[in-house]
Amino acid sequence: MTTTNEDQLTKLDRMRYIKNRSSANLALLAIVFDVLYFVLLYQSDVGNYYYTIITGASIVYNLLFLLFGFLAEEGVKNYKSGYSYLLLAMGIIQVIRIFIVPMQAHNTVVTVSSVDTPALGNAKFTWMVIFLILSAVCLVASAVINYSKCRTLGNYLKSLENKAA
Repeated sequence: MTTTNEDQLTKLDRMRYIKNRSSANLALLAIVFDVLYFVLLYQSDVGNYYYTIITGASIVYNLLFLLFGFLAEEGVKNYKSGYSYLLLAMGIIQVIRIFIVPMQAHNTVVTVSSVDTPALGNAKFTWMVIFLILSAVCLVASAVINYSKCRTLGNYLKSLENKAA
């Protein structure tokens, strides 16, 4: 029984010196899935459909997503609980994004050279939705894991302060 308690204390003590790699890696994986979504979306070029303010806003959002994603990845690496909220918000926004550009493009038919063509085909739409959902799941998982580890480490550090006092 003592060995199990000592192992748990050792794991808690190690958290003070090692990085939170699981949350950081999930945040990076979310960025990778977003990049795959980004590539699929901007490969699509059907007539003038994608030359709109919505597409421009989507590009700007993708750039901000990358910036804040890397920022959050670095923050969770160092057990900063505030970044859990940022990751959670980013995950929710990834789900909302499904209903903006991909869904609208999938439901739109564009006439190009007198031929009706879907602005976004079924296969691309499916992959784009999958990538956004995977990105959202990774972001939410990263947020939950980071928050849990931050609380655990914070409680452990408080118990050390109480022992020292």
